[in-house]
Amino acid sequence: MRFIADLHIHSHYSRATSKDMNIRALAKWSQIKGTDLLGTGDFTHPLWFKEMQELLAPAEEGLFSLKPEDAASITEEVPASCRQDMRFILSAEISTIYKRGGKVRKVHSVILAPSFAAAAKINATLGRIGNIRSDGRPILGLDTKDLLKIVLDASEDCLFIPAHIWTPHFSLYGSQSGFDSLEECFGELSPYIYAVETGLSSDPSMCWRIADLDTRAIVSNSDAHSPRKLGREANVFDTERSYAGIADALKTRDPRKFLGTIEFYPEEGKYHLDGHRSCGVRMTPSETKKAEHLCPVCKKRVTIGVMHRVDAIADRAEGYAPQGRQTYQSIVPLPDIIAEVEGVGPQSKKVDLRYFSLLHELGSEFRILLDVPLADISRTGGEKLGTAIRRMRDGDISIAGGYDGEYGTVRIFGTPEEELKKTVFTPPQNSLF
Repeated sequence: MRFIADLHIHSHYSRATSKDMNIRALAKWSQIKGTDLLGTGDFTHPLWFKEMQELLAPAEEGLFSLKPEDAASITEEVPASCRQDMRFILSAEISTIYKRGGKVRKVHSVILAPSFAAAAKINATLGRIGNIRSDGRPILGLDTKDLLKIVLDASEDCLFIPAHIWTPHFSLYGSQSGFDSLEECFGELSPYIYAVETGLSSDPSMCWRIADLDTRAIVSNSDAHSPRKLGREANVFDTERSYAGIADALKTRDPRKFLGTIEFYPEEGKYHLDGHRSCGVRMTPSETKKAEHLCPVCKKRVTIGVMHRVDAIADRAEGYAPQGRQTYQSIVPLPDIIAEVEGVGPQSKKVDLRYFSLLHELGSEFRILLDVPLADISRTGGEKLGTAIRRMRDGDISIAGGYDGEYGTVRIFGTPEEELKKTVFTPPQNSLF
């Protein structure tokens, strides 16, 4: 069974997260976006844990659905063309901050649990170590390797996924506080890391340069803090819709079961290039090296981005593509495309009206971006929209890379702004759909 899964999100109990990140809204927007399976996020938070138990009912093994009465309450809010029987899987993100090897380490990790019982065991142990009530993504003074031990002790069926592995400040390979290898971080427990998460500022092709990741599945998720950000990255499976089916697909990396990922263009991510946001300075790795890592404006050290960090620890040249590599497709969110076509901001009422009009006519956002024939899009949304989505699918876009916490800027039409660098991307050879 083919389905799209976004495994890493947050609840309204996480810091800097929309109050609308509740179970019903997640179920609603999952259907609108076209994700069949959604991580719950934040199962470590006691109040969110309670809400999940009250609103979710067991479905397939290890998966959950919204209880019928609650599902019925949101039916009319979802366009008929988008309605589907979506599922939840128990997930959480944990931030560990600790000192090892004379250096402060800050690593974020995503955990998938096969049951409420397994999640409760993890929560009980972590609750004795630190405060898991103040934030949906708790911050613990705990070695990441010890966190992995706790998770495996709760259930050997849990999956432990290093989150957004290239983010400078809070990740496994982060330039500011990470490690140079899985072995350095997890030691003898490294074989229990079956998958890693790209993050918005990288894609699978960048990870292929690291031999350390050859035996790990490369997953992508939205890390959404608001409902409309669901599915900005996601995974495509063709396997039994169950916890065991997903775990098997990731552990074996069978290309017939784990088909690949849907990606943000990595240049659009907040940490793709080097730079200094307070000075408005964006730099390529070569420019950074030439400037001896100093901002040309204030002379302070710039934040080293993902591209630079990959170059620093890569075993292979840029462009390396292993045999049997997974397929992936990069996208631009549909509201952003509509906004450029209309010449207005993505948050405008005009974009919202056109967005839902297209959903009613053509189906979910993922279907429109990746699957609906261009002729149907042009007929329904106009020739310019059809052209825009064709260019997005072909990678014929212009991007000013993101840096130091500032998202990159995407342009599909017209002469890009002066600072934009024209980049034409080669789309994957095989469609995910």
